[in-house]
Amino acid sequence: MLPWDDHRIASVEEGGWMPVSASPLAYHGMLEPHELTIAEIAELVKAFASAAKRAVAAGFDLVEIHAAHGYLLHQFYSPLSNQRSDIYGGSFDNRIRFLLETIKAVRSVIPDSMPLFVRISASDWVEPGWSIEESIELSKLMKQLGVDLVDVSSGGNLHNAPIKAVPGFQVPFAQAIRQGADIPTSAVGLITEAKQADEIISSGKADAVFLARAMIRNPRWAMAAAEDLGVKIYWPLQFDRGRTLN
Repeated sequence: MLPWDDHRIASVEEGGWMPVSASPLAYHGMLEPHELTIAEIAELVKAFASAAKRAVAAGFDLVEIHAAHGYLLHQFYSPLSNQRSDIYGGSFDNRIRFLLETIKAVRSVIPDSMPLFVRISASDWVEPGWSIEESIELSKLMKQLGVDLVDVSSGGNLHNAPIKAVPGFQVPFAQAIRQGADIPTSAVGLITEAKQADEIISSGKADAVFLARAMIRNPRWAMAAAEDLGVKIYWPLQFDRGRTLN
């Protein structure tokens, strides 16, 4: 992207990056990507493992593989973007191969005690596309490979997917995978209120709730949530003056 030129996409000749994907299918308004070769896929699997090693060395508490939202691993398991005819395309087993190889490689280089999460798009929201049924089967296999939690999101691989984004709209996906694959899940997406998050967990719909935008909007969201739920928490002395007076 060139922010100074109306966010135009830079060509390769201008120094822009050549995108890569499962197949040479351009995302809406984007450049046609280079179809990765089998050798290039193998190098990317190694790159994921190397990144995991760096995360361990840097002192992170867990590793999460992002395989959702139209990112590369999602592009491989979704039939919308994968039209390959080799061992990485066609059947369900072939389309998930790259992701499973990545999970194996990452799991092998991080401590056994370190949690490994994988974020997936549980549905492409269109047919024929990736489905919740396939997500459940994938999650069963990921559990066997040592994945500790599935971070359940959706969409991102089609610019005009008919997604009805309402509060908690992705929670049913997390619940279906939790029940169908017997693996811990996290719920995400328009979860903004403490009582809403508490109900999701206490009712068994998911094992955790992950928030990002809510905490960007309010960096003390966790403290406000404790107040809403009547939970007494410890305030660091440095922040005590900011405590809400009730």
